[in-house]
Order: sequence, then structure tokens, then C-alpha cells
Amino acid sequence: MTSDLVQHYSGASEDDRLSRSPHGRLEFLRTQELIRRALTAPMRVLDVGGGTGVHAEWLANDGHIVHLVDPVPEHVETAAALPGVTAELGDARRLPVPDNSFDTVLLLGPLYHLTESDDRTTALYEAVRVLRPGGILIAAAISRYLSALETGTNGTLDDTLTTAVAEVIATGDYDAHVGFVRTHWHTADELRTEIEAAGLIDVMTYGVEGPAWPTLDHAGQHSFRSLVTAALQCARLLEQDPLLINASAHLLAIARTEH
Repeated sequence: MTSDLVQHYSGASEDDRLSRSPHGRLEFLRTQELIRRALTAPMRVLDVGGGTGVHAEWLANDGHIVHLVDPVPEHVETAAALPGVTAELGDARRLPVPDNSFDTVLLLGPLYHLTESDDRTTALYEAVRVLRPGGILIAAAISRYLSALETGTNGTLDDTLTTAVAEVIATGDYDAHVGFVRTHWHTADELRTEIEAAGLIDVMTYGVEGPAWPTLDHAGQHSFRSLVTAALQCARLLEQDPLLINASAHLLAIARTEH
């Protein structure tokens, strides 16, 4: 997995992923909002798979001590140049940091890039290992319904895609049929189950973007400012609704370790 991941990200721009599309901009705003709810005091934060430091940068600006670990050398170099951020090469399954050394661990990418269940379990146990007692885990996942909602809204869902879209909904095995790389996509229940199985407690799962995100993309960047306030309100209203949580493009789980 790691070599394929490095190859993909070495040839792709990660700096603007959360700004080059309307739903990416919405994802950033909501992820930031949900993380800030959980981190109410300055903390030692380990950003695992943190890319070029898109989230590490604002977390450091908020007063947190941020260390980023990522398997892509270019990402680490970029992140390490950010004020208040340190960075090193590493894998979510073998974190190069001591036990009980962080107040918060972010897994905002590893759980979908780790396509095998055993690898996701290993990454979650590693997060638990490096968290202090009572520490906070914040983990992101991609919703199994992303491609159905995206292609159903933009007009590209046809007979050639239906089987692949149905497959990812049924199994979580995403085959790259709407771009990106092969990944594992979750339901909110599956994400909660995996995190609880690693021994974390008080697990809360949220829909990040809410169900309005495909409409933002269809409307285009020029309409973002006029539509985003309502989309944010919709996302907040439905963020834990059991019937609509999976309509978000991404899911976010917040949990903690035992004291």
C-alpha cells in the first residue's frame, strides 16, 4: 500500500485539495469546526498522514504543538517548513513516536488508504499506544455513498458505472471508478465499530459535509459564497442524524482512550 500511495501523491498536488472544489472547501470548514469543538485547550497533536500540513498549519496557529507523520517525502518537507509544525517520515501502522506522548492523534487519511481491515486495526492500536490516558482520537473516513451522490448529481451515473457504485456501497471496496486511488470507504456504523474494537470509548461519529455537498459542486466555485452558509447549516443540523449521516462525503469520529 505505502509504495502505491507515495507514487500517487508524489505526482499529485495535495496543497490545494481542500480548496479546488466546492465540496473540498466545505469539507475543510466542517473538519476544522468539528476538531475545534474537541480541542478546547492547547494540546500536543500528532497529525498522522497529515500530507503537506493543511490542518497542521491552522492547528499550530491555534496554539497546539503539532508533529506530522506522513509516508510521502515531499509532504514531510513541505509540512516541516510551516511555522510551529515539526514533521517526519512514517507509517500509520508503525508510528515513530513513544508511548503516551500525545494528547490528540489525528487520522484524517490513513483509515481509507488502508484497504485491509487488519491494517486499519493496527493503525488504530498505534494511535491508542501513543495517546496519553484520556487522550483524544479524531479519525476521518470516506462515505460509501460518495460516488452514488456525486455521479447521480453531475449526470455521469449510467450503466457503465452502476455496478461499481453498487459494489462500493455493499462492501466499501472502492476501485477508483470516479478518480483517486483504490481505497476503503466506510459507513458511520462501520467506522464506530472499528474504533470501539481498538478499545477507544465515548465514540461520536459525524457527517462532515452534510447532504448538500454535491449541489455545491454542481453549482460551481462561483456560487460557493452564496450557497455555503445554508450548506453549513444543513450539515450541522444533520451531522448525527442516523438516516442521513452517510450522505456526507466524509465521516469524522471523535473518541478517547481510557484514563
